[in-house]
Amino acid sequence: LNYGFALPQYTAADGPPSNEIFEHPQGSLFTFSYKDGKTRTVHLKRVLFRSHRVIGRGTIVIRVKCACAGCGSHCDWAGKKLILKLSFPGENRVSEQIFMDRCRELAQGEHAWVLNHLPSIYWSFDIPFREGTPQQNFKKKYDKQYEMCIMRGSIQEELQSLTSLTTARECAQVFYDVVQCHHWVWKYPQILHRDISPGNIMVREKNGEKFGVLNDWDLAVWVNDLRDGPTSKFRTGYMAHEQHFMGWKGPHRYRHDMESMFYIILLLTCLCSSPSEKLPTPPKTDYSYETWHKEGNDPLRGRKTIIITADNWQPSTTTFFDGFSSKRGMHRDAVKEAATGKWQRPDPALLNFDEDTLGSRFSYEEIIWVVHVFENEDLKTRSHEWQNTLLLRLQKEQQDKQQQEGPGEN
Repeated sequence: LNYGFALPQYTAADGPPSNEIFEHPQGSLFTFSYKDGKTRTVHLKRVLFRSHRVIGRGTIVIRVKCACAGCGSHCDWAGKKLILKLSFPGENRVSEQIFMDRCRELAQGEHAWVLNHLPSIYWSFDIPFREGTPQQNFKKKYDKQYEMCIMRGSIQEELQSLTSLTTARECAQVFYDVVQCHHWVWKYPQILHRDISPGNIMVREKNGEKFGVLNDWDLAVWVNDLRDGPTSKFRTGYMAHEQHFMGWKGPHRYRHDMESMFYIILLLTCLCSSPSEKLPTPPKTDYSYETWHKEGNDPLRGRKTIIITADNWQPSTTTFFDGFSSKRGMHRDAVKEAATGKWQRPDPALLNFDEDTLGSRFSYEEIIWVVHVFENEDLKTRSHEWQNTLLLRLQKEQQDKQQQEGPGEN
């Protein structure tokens, strides 16, 4: 299944379509278990994404259309843009369906806004590997040293990528939406995403308006279940600088996700002439943004630490993204507080030190205060909670400014 490849149109075959993706004989249908002991079938269309990593979940995303016999206009998926997502996680990993179901339970009343910023999962299913498959053979040979995987599938709403955005302000709003969503999910259902990357920041268009969606919760975890240790031995250019230390033991914190957001914005605005077009020749800088996807821990940690701690650092944004280079247009000021440069981090063992916020220096409130404004104009704050928080902070800053200036002349 290759990226961008349109699978062949289905032609009738003898017998029902196979329920195993690797065995369908001459069409492109896929049948999976459904509620009440029934099955559903979808027609596979175009491969939208395929992971080519040797190690990982091997995710495949395919555009699909309902193909159930007799479904017709009564189908509850009729008229919806659908994708089939297939991946191969460890059999004990919580599915994103469970996480999203919990979010929907709590997204009621004044919290309903967050549903515009979460994926819509219509159905999910697991298919275990049978006796005699390589998975089963590996498990028999290595026992506890080998984590059994399953094939996990889900039918979801098809979303748009960041490349669908047409203005810098749309980009700023999408990133702001994702930060608000991330905070809500962390605070209320108490779930931490842990996999912030450009491919997981999507766009939903609804009634002519575009909403940022935080997608792909496959690596998420319940906040109360956080354990020490990284989720992977592999590092990417979007990870927090602290996670590039070989001695880092974890746990993953929400500030790590927020620092990843900063790097996504940084690389997008410095390496792309628009959301859908990369620069043919990236500018030469000391930070070598274009090589971040290829470098190891030591170079990445060094480059990120310099960016965060250097007083004279400025992002070399392209013309399209000029609005992101201002102080209030990026996460940089908030992220800078997470570094170990001029500010000496206290010993957590000696002080009542909040590691999640690095002593209140890297909190959601500080980040949202930075990103809720773009080019000196407020973006849309979706959450009533944050509308009130921002208003109170603005009033406090105005009072502090008046006190510093002193009484005016009569």
